[in-house]
Amino acid sequence: MAVRRHARKVAFGRARRGAAALALLWMAAAALPIGAATTEHIVVDRNTGLAIHGYDPVAYFTDGAPTLGRGEFEHRHAGVVWRFRNPGNLAAFVADPEVYMPRFGGYDPVGLGRNVAIAGDPRIFSIEDERLYLFQSPETKAIFAVNREQVTAAADEAWPAVQKTLVP
Repeated sequence: MAVRRHARKVAFGRARRGAAALALLWMAAAALPIGAATTEHIVVDRNTGLAIHGYDPVAYFTDGAPTLGRGEFEHRHAGVVWRFRNPGNLAAFVADPEVYMPRFGGYDPVGLGRNVAIAGDPRIFSIEDERLYLFQSPETKAIFAVNREQVTAAADEAWPAVQKTLVP
């Protein structure tokens, strides 16, 4: 009986040490940077890591509508992955990304004017002065439409401070 008890203790001790080693290995792996790490300075889908939820930023200008990009047309810029509908849109973005990226990284300018980073919905947008703006809701888009200069000025003023609260 004592021999069996001793054998169980030895086996249990080995299993416990193995589990502890596995836990340490897992914690060490969790601390390593992941290739899909992104920035919060641009609105990103948390599940996919795609900028503006996978919508093609060039299509807003060429089609006047939000259009989902395709997986075979991707480009990494500003720490995030952007998707495009076709190779022409991808080439246009690569040539001049600042023209096509949403202003304020895709955050709602009305929220920014209130010093709050509220992610814009890529389906609610406006192009003003050749810049793409995304909005949280139709209500904030309406506020922007009525007071565009005032809202933009407030967002411009608040954006540097709000960016400091976001993960770079």
